[in-house]
Amino acid sequence: MLEGYVTVQEIAKKWGVSPRTVQHMCVQGKIKGVAKFGRSWAIPQDAPKPTDNRMKSGKYVNWRKNLGGESKE
Repeated sequence: MLEGYVTVQEIAKKWGVSPRTVQHMCVQGKIKGVAKFGRSWAIPQDAPKPTDNRMKSGKYVNWRKNLGGESKE
């Protein structure tokens, strides 16, 4: 691997996610400074882990019950 860069597997282990998730992040342009060589990605060693922007507040927990309608449970 190029100096200053790591593989998808190494960064996945460092960030605690699957290698496939890292590949998706590379394709979507969420990781700055990545380079693709054939079928492999080179990721900068100091690249920060991107945020996933998912709602984590619990605002939508049991949202069907909060509508006031009937539940199918």
